[in-house]
Amino acid sequence: MKYFIISGEASGDLYSSLLVSEIKKNDPNAVFKYLGGDKTKNILGLKPIIHINDLAIMGFVEVLSKLGKVLKNLSLCKKEILLFNPDIVILIDYPGFNLRIAKFLNKHKIKSLYYVSPQIWAWHKSRIFKIKKYINDMCVILPFEKKFYNSYDFNVSFVGHPLLDIFDSKKNADSASKNISFMPGSRKQEIKKILPIMLSIIKYYPDYKFYILGIHSLGEYFYKKIVKNHNIEVVFENKNNILNKSSVALVASGTATLETAIFKTPQIVCYKTNIITYYLAKFLIKVPFISLVNIVLKKEAVKELIQFDFNTLNLKKELDSILEKSNRDKIILDYDNLIKLLGSGGATKKTASVISDILKK
Repeated sequence: MKYFIISGEASGDLYSSLLVSEIKKNDPNAVFKYLGGDKTKNILGLKPIIHINDLAIMGFVEVLSKLGKVLKNLSLCKKEILLFNPDIVILIDYPGFNLRIAKFLNKHKIKSLYYVSPQIWAWHKSRIFKIKKYINDMCVILPFEKKFYNSYDFNVSFVGHPLLDIFDSKKNADSASKNISFMPGSRKQEIKKILPIMLSIIKYYPDYKFYILGIHSLGEYFYKKIVKNHNIEVVFENKNNILNKSSVALVASGTATLETAIFKTPQIVCYKTNIITYYLAKFLIKVPFISLVNIVLKKEAVKELIQFDFNTLNLKKELDSILEKSNRDKIILDYDNLIKLLGSGGATKKTASVISDILKK
């Protein structure tokens, strides 16, 4: 069978790489083409049609400023799909792009699966009508999403969260550690806004060792330009081991918040974006939190510092608080409840099984 996979962000690339490995077990003769990143590339030994570095754009203003590039990528993707003539196209998150591709696939009667739901429960609920019109099968990874879609008479499969398949949730982070990890995001524009504020607290903790858990495809030079003379190490390998051995992590909102929670590492969620994007998001987003940890738990289990609240003073205050044992213990207890909600594991295997069923239709 021929599989065409589209992921446009670092988290989607991770899920893509896991799924490719599972599909190959079920279909040893599988042939792939994809839009994605280095993790999928390492599994397939095949370059992506478009790399996520040229796909990952976040924010209303940022998308508008790069509209020509987005349209060019869409056109190339459609052309490659028709040339490849896949048996199925797997769309992973990345809704601004993938919902347009879903419409194209529907028009050309090409089978598809949407894996990892767009966060329409948070904003832009009107997208449900596009989803119902153009998508036949969807696998969701957050526990409340199935109920959400059922309320719109759209049946989806809850497979659990794929991060549970690769990270050990039984081991707590080292509370005695003198390590602090920075996870400033996966896109250049967000890292440039978030990382400098994270760096500003280093001087207050001379007894601690600091790490930036970097994105390999962005390269060391990109980070070094921002870090300058700060005493911090940028790491691209063994990142999970460092995160697990950190007493606390400062994390840009996104999938990394769940990853940090699964490692039982206490965290502070940090985010800053373009001012116009911030006010538009504040108006449009209908959920009270931005981190997936808090959204799933339906409470502020981890502190969120967003936009104007994300500054050196507040960051130091929250970091001092989180280094207190009683506060750490409360966060880890909430993490235990979160992990139970995320499912029983096997998300990738279940998704591969759904794909097999679609191909048999």
